[in-house]
Amino acid sequence: MSFVSIPFFVFFAVVLILQCLLRKPRARHVVLLAASYVFYGWWDWRFCGLMLFVTAIAYVTALAIERRRGDKAPLVIGVVAPLAALFVFKYANFFLDGFCALFRIQRASALRIILPVGISFYTFQSLSYTIDVYRGKLRACRDPVRFALYVSFFPQLVAGPIVKANEFMPQLDEDRRPTPARVSRGLTEFFFGAFKKAVLADNIAVFSDAVFGAVGAYGSATVALAVVAYALQIYFDFSGYSDMATGAARCLGYDLPVNFDLPYIARNVSEFWKRWHISLSSWLMQYLYIPLGGNRRGKVRTYVNLMVTMILGGLWHGADMSFVIWGLLHGAALCAHKAYSRRHPPKPGRWRRAAASALTVAWVTLLWVFFRAENMGHAMLILRRLFQFAPGVEQLSVWTIAGVALLAGGTFWCARGCRSQADGVHGRLPDLALGTFWGALGFTLLAGFTIILMYTGVSPFIYFQF
Repeated sequence: MSFVSIPFFVFFAVVLILQCLLRKPRARHVVLLAASYVFYGWWDWRFCGLMLFVTAIAYVTALAIERRRGDKAPLVIGVVAPLAALFVFKYANFFLDGFCALFRIQRASALRIILPVGISFYTFQSLSYTIDVYRGKLRACRDPVRFALYVSFFPQLVAGPIVKANEFMPQLDEDRRPTPARVSRGLTEFFFGAFKKAVLADNIAVFSDAVFGAVGAYGSATVALAVVAYALQIYFDFSGYSDMATGAARCLGYDLPVNFDLPYIARNVSEFWKRWHISLSSWLMQYLYIPLGGNRRGKVRTYVNLMVTMILGGLWHGADMSFVIWGLLHGAALCAHKAYSRRHPPKPGRWRRAAASALTVAWVTLLWVFFRAENMGHAMLILRRLFQFAPGVEQLSVWTIAGVALLAGGTFWCARGCRSQADGVHGRLPDLALGTFWGALGFTLLAGFTIILMYTGVSPFIYFQF
């Protein structure tokens, strides 16, 4: 069930009405839990059992961890079992192919394993909960309904943001319900996200998909424009989903963490990863980079930890060598920046900051080639067409140019808004108060333009595959 579909609008309206009518928090939690499993089962009901398995493992092992302090066996089970499920469904073919290539064994065929939607996201949420209980940062939840709702909460279930238990479960202890102010703010966020996805990302995708699908037929200038187009597409697509997720959750009475913070104005790769997919970056930092030693064990170990973290982060996105190379190159850039910043502290100056941002966004955009390519061979073909100044079909994409203009203007406007706010959060999206004339007019225009300009073909969210 896609966020930009009639079935979802009907589904969400029913859930929202029930949340408004039900008085007891327990009843609202039960309805939300049932709705979350209906939402997830819409794609394939069989995978509801897999999510229930991951939920049950985390719930039981966390209780065992509290009862048997100092015993690592429950922790091992709580970490290994979800990771084993993730490995089987997502990485079995990748590692079998690598094993066969290493020992020159010919495989008859690939395993026919369907990748469950959102498995990486809810697996990481359950892992963070189990680990935090073991570390003593969190009490184990004894209410199976509330814990199952934390894992399966449908606004962020299939593509994040990855929500830690200490960010969401305290909200379940409160009597949260929809209010006019929350619904107004949530609908604004949702439709801004829908505009990003259905109008900008999906229309830009028509051009980028055509070029990447037959890259050998296009000239270098068009290939370069397609690379820029994909950088826009993935940002509008994923940040659009995140806005819709936070907006839907806010309508229901819950707050999700911000997942994007103007990433394309970052002045270095380190800052980019503090602004892009923030929930994943912070997860990798807290549960992988720091446990590996972080920057506490010398320069060489710091660089090794960065490389391992980013390579595994790349592999998290997909079971292909192109994702590994994407993570490796980002890790190398992080190491280079860390080494450079130790000797050369940042210097003030508007032009220096602008040049640093331009270099950063150019590097990030180039690396999206490995992210978008179907495999390493396809990525290398794209890079050859890009840098060999090859002749071919030349095509201009109006939506790409419009996307660049809207992103530049929106980023400038949001950056000014963030500076004018104490916490910086409200500067990213306008608050259209639906109870006022101008707010209602702005919302109507936003929704109208989204419906009129939206791409009507099939274009799933990019991060659904992860």
